[in-house]
Amino acid sequence: MEKQIVVGMEVPTLSRGSTQEHFVTLTPEGNESSESLFRRAGEVVLQLGGQVVSVESLGMSAADRTSLEVLTAVLGGGDVPLGWVENARTDNLCGIHLWVVSGTPVTPIHLGGRRIGTSFGDRDCRYCRLVGLLPTDLSAGLSEQTEAILRQMDTVLANRGMVFSDVLRTWFYNTDILAWYDDFNMVRNAFFREKKVFDGLMPASTGVGGRNMVGAGLIAGLTAVKAGDDRIQAFAVPSPLQSCASGYGSSFSRAVELDLPDHRRLYVSGTASIDQVGDTAFVGDPEAQVGRTMDVVQAILHSREMDWVDVTRSLAYFKHARDAGLFDAYRANRGLPLFPAVVVENDICRGDLLFEIEVDALKTK
Repeated sequence: MEKQIVVGMEVPTLSRGSTQEHFVTLTPEGNESSESLFRRAGEVVLQLGGQVVSVESLGMSAADRTSLEVLTAVLGGGDVPLGWVENARTDNLCGIHLWVVSGTPVTPIHLGGRRIGTSFGDRDCRYCRLVGLLPTDLSAGLSEQTEAILRQMDTVLANRGMVFSDVLRTWFYNTDILAWYDDFNMVRNAFFREKKVFDGLMPASTGVGGRNMVGAGLIAGLTAVKAGDDRIQAFAVPSPLQSCASGYGSSFSRAVELDLPDHRRLYVSGTASIDQVGDTAFVGDPEAQVGRTMDVVQAILHSREMDWVDVTRSLAYFKHARDAGLFDAYRANRGLPLFPAVVVENDICRGDLLFEIEVDALKTK
């Protein structure tokens, strides 16, 4: 994996023959405005000379919607695969993740007249990334909205020649998550039983709070991969320091690895300060929760012969913006290398969880 210098920043890049994948993380510089941040995103994509697979705008406030046209314009007009997850942007905690590819054609994916994803292929796999999925009936109950999104996922995958067992990772950002996370899990569990997900690979996942622009109960996304032959395997990776999430009713793998002939990709689920029996550890102590969580993720990385230097993308969620400095303090105190990270303020799926982080990592063979 290379690291290209683009407009003053390092971008992890995977080169495979004529195909390149670029994993871009942008965060505000000081009190930088959303418009300025969005323009920088356009400059990066232009310099890379690639096509946008997905855009995740995270932590922006409702006021930042006025700059949304700037973002879509610099990234290719109105046809942008965008996941827009809002919060209050307290202390300018926000950022953008971009997945950009060059050297291979991309196929836009639309649903209901709106761009909701991208498909592209390389010499080994076909990739499908969906972002910004929203229920069509906003008057429906929250459980019905959840099922509608899961059905959307299934339909779009089928149209791409995929099935739900090809899904490696999902994201769910639930409005007021603490009020209905149990109901969400019940719907997801029922859908997974129907699709026989429990009989095969359970995706890695993140389920946290977050608002959307239309007032829906949730906004969602996924990454799916269709292997070209039997050499390519995807499998669940356990957490050395935690038990299975299914033990307390959440249906996701702690991590999922995709093993390809020349490299491995690891998708670590949203991870928080949860102990071996599924209880919250260090209740009321945000610093200790950060430490516990980072130790858990590091143990997963080490179990796959990876480390923080192999991280291509990460997203850290703090329940309270005032605690956000603990993330950089932990990295500095432990001497961790800098790795791409967006830090935002979001509710976690339990009221006593104060920190969560998700991580993507990549290791060449």
